Amino acid sequence: MTTNDQDVTRTGEQGLTTEEARRRQERYGRNELAPQKREGFATKLLHILCEPMFLLLIVAAVIYFILGEPRDGAIMLVFVVGIITIDVVQEWKTDKTLAALKDLSAPHVTVIRDGREQDIASVEVVPGDLMMLCEGVKVPADGIVVRCADLCVDESSLTGESLGVWKVPEGMAEPSGDHWHRDWCYAGTLVTQGTATVEVSRIGPETEYGRIGLGVASAPDEPAPLKRQTDRLVRTCAIIAGVLFVLVGVFTWFDLTDHAPVDRLVESVLSGVTLAMAMIPEEFPVILTVFLSMGAWRLAREKTLVRKLPSVETLGAVSVLCVDKTGTITMNRMSVQETWVASGSEHDLLETMGLGCETDTYDPMEKAMLACCDEHGIKRDDLFAGELVREYAFTNELKMMGHVWDRGGSLVIAAKGSPERILGVCDLAPDARADAEGRVEELSSQGLRVIAIAKGEPVDEASVPEDITSCHLTLLGVVGLADPPREGVEADIAECRRAGIRVVMITGDNGVTASAIARRVGIASDGEVITGDELEGMGDDELRKAVRHVSVFSRVIPEHKMRIVKALKENGEVVAMTGDGVNDAPALKYADIGIAMGKRGSEVSREAADLILMDDNFATIVRAVSDGRRIYDNIRKAVGYVFTIHIPIAFSALLGPFLGIAPAALLLLPLHVVLLEVMIDPTCSVVLERQPAERDVMDRPPRDPAEEMLTRGLLARSVAMGLTVFAAAFGSYWVLLSGGADARVARAMGLAVIMLANLFLVQVISSESDSALVSARRLAGDWVMWAVVAGTLALLAAILYSPLSGFLKLAPLTAEQALVALALAAASVLWYEVVKAVRRNGARAS
Repeated sequence: MTTNDQDVTRTGEQGLTTEEARRRQERYGRNELAPQKREGFATKLLHILCEPMFLLLIVAAVIYFILGEPRDGAIMLVFVVGIITIDVVQEWKTDKTLAALKDLSAPHVTVIRDGREQDIASVEVVPGDLMMLCEGVKVPADGIVVRCADLCVDESSLTGESLGVWKVPEGMAEPSGDHWHRDWCYAGTLVTQGTATVEVSRIGPETEYGRIGLGVASAPDEPAPLKRQTDRLVRTCAIIAGVLFVLVGVFTWFDLTDHAPVDRLVESVLSGVTLAMAMIPEEFPVILTVFLSMGAWRLAREKTLVRKLPSVETLGAVSVLCVDKTGTITMNRMSVQETWVASGSEHDLLETMGLGCETDTYDPMEKAMLACCDEHGIKRDDLFAGELVREYAFTNELKMMGHVWDRGGSLVIAAKGSPERILGVCDLAPDARADAEGRVEELSSQGLRVIAIAKGEPVDEASVPEDITSCHLTLLGVVGLADPPREGVEADIAECRRAGIRVVMITGDNGVTASAIARRVGIASDGEVITGDELEGMGDDELRKAVRHVSVFSRVIPEHKMRIVKALKENGEVVAMTGDGVNDAPALKYADIGIAMGKRGSEVSREAADLILMDDNFATIVRAVSDGRRIYDNIRKAVGYVFTIHIPIAFSALLGPFLGIAPAALLLLPLHVVLLEVMIDPTCSVVLERQPAERDVMDRPPRDPAEEMLTRGLLARSVAMGLTVFAAAFGSYWVLLSGGADARVARAMGLAVIMLANLFLVQVISSESDSALVSARRLAGDWVMWAVVAGTLALLAAILYSPLSGFLKLAPLTAEQALVALALAAASVLWYEVVKAVRRNGARAS
């Protein structure tokens, strides 16, 4: 339904009531460009049934019915339903997890409802809501400005104009023929300065942004690198399965010359279907989806919110971590530690420092300054008793700010900022300047943030300069603020160094302070620091060379961060970047992983980021990188496991027809392949996903992002272990069959070896650095692991020693035969423990 200011009753100062907001949402809908389309149960089921594996299962069931074996066909269908149920439940859990993560990371806005400020999701905004906008907020809806203070909005996303638009309250905008109005705020634009109360008039597709950008909302997402790799692997296996399907079918056709043509055709197709089912690793897509989504959920529990799922796989490849100093490396708990008076008294210095602060500040540095004033008897009520005549706003270019106060008829200019900029507007003799610069150097070398304080006394308002750079001020002195490093940050940085990750510190402080903090926390800087001014004078080639060895950047503005990230990426680094400001968004988007600050970060930076750090703590970033490596390791283990366990299944299905074994006596029939799939699915998607990190996960360099998930080493290990399991399973089956044993007993022996080998296989591949015994002990308290082991053993017992054995064309094994199966299963897998032990000894020796 169309919404505009003509058909929405204007809202009073108290805002909407909760009930009125509910009614308006029912009328106008949610504030989203395109409603989220959720797949229904039937659609999900249809997608699953269209998978090649399930099509083959259904074909096999139909063939059994054609052969006049409805019991086997019915059992096949029961197994099909069982596997589909597992997949549907797993997909439901994944969707639920991702929906919860999406809700956590959804943008919010403050509105007035029921007469009080409330924080709500942006999609819940309705026409008539009063939005409270401030710096860093992305405007969620079109609306008219009720009141504002110094409100500047970046409307480049709509107009293409890079300059910010200064907004005015309703009725104060000059008439213009332009489509855009200065007394309106528009959805999709960014508040870069000031505050405002805006009454919503249009939401969703009715906004200007909605009319322009509706197509953007429906743009398809690019598949992640791992998704492309797994899709490619599945396609390759499917092609091979198709070729072998034809070959085995043709071979079986010519081998059964004594059968009727229809029987020959049916048996040929059944042999081909069995092999094709064994060849297609349909678990790959499940592995990727489950591991990444569950990994994201575990990261959220560790205070790292994942906004873009592919970033989970990229975490393990990070080689450079660019971080802000304040609040990430340090605690962001500032206090004034040192003062130096250049002229006048300390009281005059501190009072002027206080007058240079905002009256209602949120900045930690200004809060520390006002607290210092209070400690020295300069109370806030007395400090701000006069009238604020003019403000000189702080900008990244100026690096200083000032206030002009009328204090009982006399004017005072109170200015503060970086010493190099404040000294530039002060009238200082050469000796006095040298003395001041020496004091600044001394305090900075202690790791203090140094702020210069200056004062001016204009005769009248007419003599107050238009901008701060035109002022002629008197230097009162400098103050040094301490922001201690976070507890444990030195150990975390050392851990990054062991993991081959270089930490680059980016700060707005001067170079001496930055270098002192870097040395204190263990960032390798060799005393070399690049300042923002030096960076401005560098060409791209020069900067690329510099970032190879420089790890500290000072006096940096957000625009410089983009160049630093770009230079690092061009050097082949995988870059993670932290940011919290409005202007950090481009650098966060350009970095391989953008990390926004959850506590102090702007809404814009959070929307641009891949990850949101809920506690703004450097240690949390390190834990996220470690967990990212664990997740990728476990994905590779699961992929290796799937290849390993499919090899004995595929080779058994392939070799039987070529050896001339009668179709009824083959080791694996479609029924048994389905049975093994029931065992494989929970093993790879549940057990291996829960594996803890390797002991050396942060003692090795980052992985190459171009590295294939299925490396040659992993493929060789999978093939070798798969062939030994195949040799044990098929060999025991062949020996019994050749010795005249019933085909059902021989089949039961081979199947038991594969199922028992599966239990040993999980323990062996759980860790490359630990033995299977250590892995088993480590997982002893994991009830999921015990459930899978118990479930596998119960399933094996049920198919061998219950009436199910007859349905599945199996026979019970004797105690001796069961022990032989157990021994063969263990031997076929545990040999790899010798290889692991040799590697461990070699690593220790080196």
